[in-house]
Amino acid sequence: MKHLIPLVMAAFAALSAPVSAQSPVVVELFTSQGCSSCPPADKLMHELAKRDDVIALALHVDYWDYIGWKDEFAHPANADRQRGYAMEAGRRSVYTPQMIINGTTDIVGARPMELSKAIADHSALTSPVTLNANRDGDVVRIRATTAARNTGMLVHMLRIEPERTARITRGENAGHTLTYANVTEDWKILREWDGVTDLDLEAQASGDAPVVVIVQVGRHGPILAAAQIQ
Repeated sequence: MKHLIPLVMAAFAALSAPVSAQSPVVVELFTSQGCSSCPPADKLMHELAKRDDVIALALHVDYWDYIGWKDEFAHPANADRQRGYAMEAGRRSVYTPQMIINGTTDIVGARPMELSKAIADHSALTSPVTLNANRDGDVVRIRATTAARNTGMLVHMLRIEPERTARITRGENAGHTLTYANVTEDWKILREWDGVTDLDLEAQASGDAPVVVIVQVGRHGPILAAAQIQ
């Protein structure tokens, strides 16, 4: 066990260290306040949220609500998204905590060394999509170009709450006050894009919460590009 400690510490350091990337790597964590195994993975998200080369997204699911605590950040659509990833990969079940990196790589639980390697591997890949997103008041303008023609590309947009805290009084995490990073909300699909013509569109995003734009193959395929706007 003593020999593992330096490796784990090195992995945590790697999670905090910037790695150059053409497009930020998207890490989606499927988590729940009612899951006793989730806090270590939730903690990793705080480190990922500090990085410029990673977009960390916490998607709270509702399927553990029945065991005694209703996750106030959960949304049925998050569980649907996770089930979609499972179907795409040929898996028969879903679980928490689970991380999906750039829509393709699956990591079970909180495994900093495995996560660090997956982020580095995806950062080394060349994205076929060049994405630019900026914000003027409540208007988000999204522009993208690509040399890859794909009729299944979808433009997703969502909001994130950088930090939310919950005092949990029942269920597996009863008695704990937990803080979560980058909790997702208001996830929507803006349009389909085939890449034949350049993408140029505007969307409404009121309020001060950061906005994330994702170009993905379908709803549950590879993520080709992403941008976060503060």
